[in-house]
Amino acid sequence: MSQLSYAAAGVSIDNGDELVERIKPAAKRTLIPGVLGSIGGFGALFEVSREYRNPVLVTGTDGVGTKLMLAFQLGRHDTVGQDLVAMSVNDILVQGAKSLFFLDYYACGKLDVDIAERVVKGVAKGCELAGCALIGGETAEMPGMYPEGEYDLAGFAVGVVEKDEIIDGTTIRPGDVVLGLASSGPHSNGFSLLRKVVEVAKADWDIPFDGATLADRAMAPTRIYVKQVLNVMKQVKIKGMAHITGGGLIENVPRVLPEGTQCRIDGKSWTRPAIFEWLEEKGNIDRHEMYRVFNNGIGMVVIVAAEDADRAMKAFEAEGEKVFRIGTIETLPEGEAPCIVK
Repeated sequence: MSQLSYAAAGVSIDNGDELVERIKPAAKRTLIPGVLGSIGGFGALFEVSREYRNPVLVTGTDGVGTKLMLAFQLGRHDTVGQDLVAMSVNDILVQGAKSLFFLDYYACGKLDVDIAERVVKGVAKGCELAGCALIGGETAEMPGMYPEGEYDLAGFAVGVVEKDEIIDGTTIRPGDVVLGLASSGPHSNGFSLLRKVVEVAKADWDIPFDGATLADRAMAPTRIYVKQVLNVMKQVKIKGMAHITGGGLIENVPRVLPEGTQCRIDGKSWTRPAIFEWLEEKGNIDRHEMYRVFNNGIGMVVIVAAEDADRAMKAFEAEGEKVFRIGTIETLPEGEAPCIVK
């Protein structure tokens, strides 16, 4: 019997070590005050600044969903890492939290160092955009667990907010104004339906589409709103926020509304990106279903008092955001849904 090894069983320790060395420069660029130690240890260390009076840690974890299947199909691996970071840091942002650090988990059947490097560099870029540190992670090579050429991603973010500055939606009242920050496209949600529409329409991913290609618009990385929102929070009191992910506007906004209130959104108050119009038409998708599945061009909802709305919009515009006044908060009529898009 020939001598066996881990490599013969399908796991290359050498490839794993090479990946760590390749990504160290990208991870180093994300380091912020508070990081103790370096990539490669058994655990990641972070010291919360003593500037906080009563710090509360906020955590979030997520993946990229079936957008990864499109990444495999198209051979586009450079931006899904940013998607991964965005899904968690935008989630914890809605409670007013500043992202501190992020960890990623990359799992595959056979480690392709070049592809993994592209993915993790995308994670590092996302961390830079969010102002948090890529403090560690895990690369798992598991022969037989995944089809050849495929991998899975998961991520975990930790942020901090002063206890008396937590944004929880409890101060939202009828008369408040709902603002929408523009998305870059579908972000990382609804891709099972998106891919089904493309299949039914027999469309080519490389067709010219809205100044680029259909693939470009679908794979545009999820926008990260952290720095912009934190800067606006210093100028305007934000009462509530919702990250528009799976469930769209209809299901995400109610998560921050107090009992007895309703969000009424005017669907004509912004121009939906062309990809959503195309999906609705080619898939013969009901408009209500569109607003339950996709973000339809609004990636983050921000709720402010009516008297602060104009100032908030100007502050977001100064941060480079496309911002729209999309609706109002009202008293919830009996028997109606907590969020309605008309």
